[in-house]
Amino acid sequence: MSNLVSTQWLAAHLNDANLVVLDATWHLPNLQRNAFEEYESAHIPGARFFDLDKTSDQTSPLPHMLPTASDFAFAMQRFGVGNTSHVLAYDSYGLFSAARCWWMFKVFGHEKVSVLDGGLKKWLAEGRATSRGQPSPPTISQFSATLKPHMVRNSDEVATTSAQIVDARSPARFRGEEPEPRPGVKPGHIPGAHNLHYARLLTAEGMLKPQAQLAEAFASTGIDPQKPVITSCGSGVTAAIITLALTQLGASNHALYDGSWAQWGASGRPVASG
Repeated sequence: MSNLVSTQWLAAHLNDANLVVLDATWHLPNLQRNAFEEYESAHIPGARFFDLDKTSDQTSPLPHMLPTASDFAFAMQRFGVGNTSHVLAYDSYGLFSAARCWWMFKVFGHEKVSVLDGGLKKWLAEGRATSRGQPSPPTISQFSATLKPHMVRNSDEVATTSAQIVDARSPARFRGEEPEPRPGVKPGHIPGAHNLHYARLLTAEGMLKPQAQLAEAFASTGIDPQKPVITSCGSGVTAAIITLALTQLGASNHALYDGSWAQWGASGRPVASG
């Protein structure tokens, strides 16, 4: 199963019986945009809205932390996602939060999941059709989820790791030169972390760059994809873009720090800047 599919592929397979398309658009809280309202205004025909914040651990004070496997399975069954479904995630940016949705399915053991390369942005640029409102309720499916613990890390594990830590935030946020978008979170980064802004992995159209350019981006940051890597960002969303890029390069020894800077920067743990 390909991790990336093109808009041309989706147009040809949009009516496949086992395909479930999810609009996983999510906006940074300081943008004050409503992703669900935007979805209702225009989405790829048949797509359902995947709310990152609601499909999360509702008991955690941290943003969109992974839910339990049983809660994730319960939610996906009501999306019509079954064990044999091919899930396709996209977002309105091209590639942003869709990677987090893709990673969530992967971390819960569902391998038949892809990201739409270029997302809704490319779909619209090509003049393809969209729908309004919401599709009719799906048939509830049987979906099982089992957490793959090696794909996710917590703050204690990050604090004691010897793995390479890659932070996907902007250079200014990484250096601590910009205030964080969440109150109570210090500026800066995890000591020893490398900064690879997720935008460096994308084309101007919001597509993931070819493998050679991805490899160059990691190399220029001092990261060896074949050695252990932990990806991080502001709240575990754009870190998944780094994870997707690593997967495209054939790397397998990597995990995502779910709490990311929203947790670390408010925890009292050591903070580096510059």
